[in-house]
Amino acid sequence: MPSTQIQWFPGHMAKTRRLISENLKNVDLIIEILDARIPYSSRNPELPRLTGNKPTLVLLNKSALADPEKTKRWAEHYRSDTVRCLAIDCLTGEGINRILPTVQDILKEKTEKYESRGMAGRRLRAMILGIPNVGKSTLINKLVGNKKAKVENRPGVTVDKAWYSTSIGIDLMDMPGLLWPKFEDQIVGENLAITGAIKDAVLDIETIAMKLCGRLREQYPALMLSRYPIAKEAQELDGLSDWDLVEAIGRRRGMLISGGEVNTERTAIMLIDEFRSAKIGRITLDVLPKSKQNAKESDTNDQ
Repeated sequence: MPSTQIQWFPGHMAKTRRLISENLKNVDLIIEILDARIPYSSRNPELPRLTGNKPTLVLLNKSALADPEKTKRWAEHYRSDTVRCLAIDCLTGEGINRILPTVQDILKEKTEKYESRGMAGRRLRAMILGIPNVGKSTLINKLVGNKKAKVENRPGVTVDKAWYSTSIGIDLMDMPGLLWPKFEDQIVGENLAITGAIKDAVLDIETIAMKLCGRLREQYPALMLSRYPIAKEAQELDGLSDWDLVEAIGRRRGMLISGGEVNTERTAIMLIDEFRSAKIGRITLDVLPKSKQNAKESDTNDQ
């Protein structure tokens, strides 16, 4: 059974931390993009220290791939006096039209100050931050109106800052995707790997698929059995290890090698690809903290 300790922090990410600090004074707000499938795991814990008290708009991107009810709860979880949060999807266009009015509301006082100084019409400036492969370049291209930012479905494409003027009156400073030097919680590292924020080439793909199967069994057994009918009822999955699940799915799909053994590498690649393309279903891997869930349930009961 494979195993691995997940860490990935290439040299350009240390440079990005310096760029953020050096350029903070040049922007009016931060736009932080998270992956709606992993709204906790994709939030860089270093950013509050790097960005200080700068107003922030959090965007839960790839929401068309995520569990809609959980996306709603996570958006509520992140909203505060200094942070706004919207669910968007850069590929479908969902929620994109809400970005400008939300930014204008966040910066209303600053805009009024500009106008009082005879600077009406001054373009607003935002710094785009997020982990690798979260959709920063795709969002920029949506807002610019043509393909200027390089887009590839793999992490590590953007390696330096760049400015873009959009059609909605906001100038965007794009920063390279930024992770952090050490994942204190390996579940975070695993979730980043499952969703593609870490280069597949540095990972043990069979381990990642095994972890994905464990998440599916715990959180979405019905979706798992609908896509991979390896048991009649969800309860039957409890007696299988995560590695057993990978092998059972591979056998069900006929991914065998000589001797009737399962080709687990091929099975793992298939599992990860089908998760990332939402063929298994709309799935959110991160679980809202229990204290927050309990609070929301209590509020609902009181109404």
